[in-house]
Amino acid sequence: MVIQGGPVIFNTLHLPEPWKLSTYESAGGYAALKKILADKTPAEDVINELKTSALRGRGGAGFPTGLKWSFMPRNYEGDKYLVCNSDEGEPGTFKDRDILRYNPHALIEGMIIGGYTLGAKAGYNYIHGEIWAEYERFEQALEEARAANLLGKNILGSGWDFDIHAHHGYGAYVCGEETALLESIEGKKGQPRFKPPFPASFGLYGKPTTINNTETLASIPWIVRHGGQKFLELGKPNNGGTKIFSVSGHVEKPGNYEISLGTPFSELLEMAGGVKGGRRLKAVIPGGSSVPVLPGEVMMDLTMDYDSIAKAGSYLGAGSVIVMDDTVCMVRALERLSYFYFEESCGQCTPCREGAGWLYRVVHRIEHGQGRPEDLDLLDSVAGNIMGRTICALGDAAAMPVQGMLKHYRREFEHHIEHKKCLA
Repeated sequence: MVIQGGPVIFNTLHLPEPWKLSTYESAGGYAALKKILADKTPAEDVINELKTSALRGRGGAGFPTGLKWSFMPRNYEGDKYLVCNSDEGEPGTFKDRDILRYNPHALIEGMIIGGYTLGAKAGYNYIHGEIWAEYERFEQALEEARAANLLGKNILGSGWDFDIHAHHGYGAYVCGEETALLESIEGKKGQPRFKPPFPASFGLYGKPTTINNTETLASIPWIVRHGGQKFLELGKPNNGGTKIFSVSGHVEKPGNYEISLGTPFSELLEMAGGVKGGRRLKAVIPGGSSVPVLPGEVMMDLTMDYDSIAKAGSYLGAGSVIVMDDTVCMVRALERLSYFYFEESCGQCTPCREGAGWLYRVVHRIEHGQGRPEDLDLLDSVAGNIMGRTICALGDAAAMPVQGMLKHYRREFEHHIEHKKCLA
């Protein structure tokens, strides 16, 4: 597994034990927090820098972070919370665990700055249940921060209190949805809530809450230190900064690569060593298993940013790039993806609970030589009836891979049905 360093989050990887507080501070860590507390920087100034930076949510939705922070009610006198979503469970996504593993203090500093800006007294980091070593490392980093008076009571003599608590999940994919995550922290079954009310007004324990992804929060200290404009210039308009891309599949060097948003996909593929064995690039899922697939020739003309990928008919998502060569059977690939969403549905919404099962079973029978010509229209119909009809986006996540595969590789499905075998 390769980890390509970058200027914002992986900038300490060249140093020994980059996860240590002393290493992080030697690279300028916590300077942003100290400056904010010393200058008593108004919260509005921090939010304006985030808006200037064009930092968009790195968990998949790509929502502007500065705008999201501005939703937190300013004059609310009760408890408010900041929650970090480290519940990284989507196939193809593995960047946040490396932030926890190699640079946990960037996340901690980002959360402390967030707590200061939002007026919160406590933060929670919900960590995916299948990465226990990273959970332990984050706990160790929290202890280092507390010992240095960077967390807890009267932080750095400022008179301001803030602490962070790590919460270990149990591996349920649906808890990556922000309101299901809140339910889980509260000790309830992890199922998404109806919205509205939104977490900014009714979140954790019924209090105003802001929820951000791990990579999003880990980017905050750099922005505060260097300014929103500098961060914006690392990327492109409306797509500020660098982004960590998790590249997997048929590449020579799978791993995490921190690059500027707007970098051509061809350059990212070259960093990952190119297609494995020199084979032909067939297809790419650019943002994790829940987004539509794109043909290889389309991807080679795109840049890695939210707007470019969206114009091509897919989504950047969490930056989870799954590369497929010309040996891949798209029917078999879709069967595996559909099984995942069928298994991970929480069952709360009928279209997802029943529809995800339909999608999997229909694709399964096509893959195993029992498909019927009308199955393709059935898949289209079921996917269309799931889209936009569920409380959370898991239903859409089950439908979009089906729609993408049928749009670009319908001939393979027809061949399976007609000849009872794979075209690839």
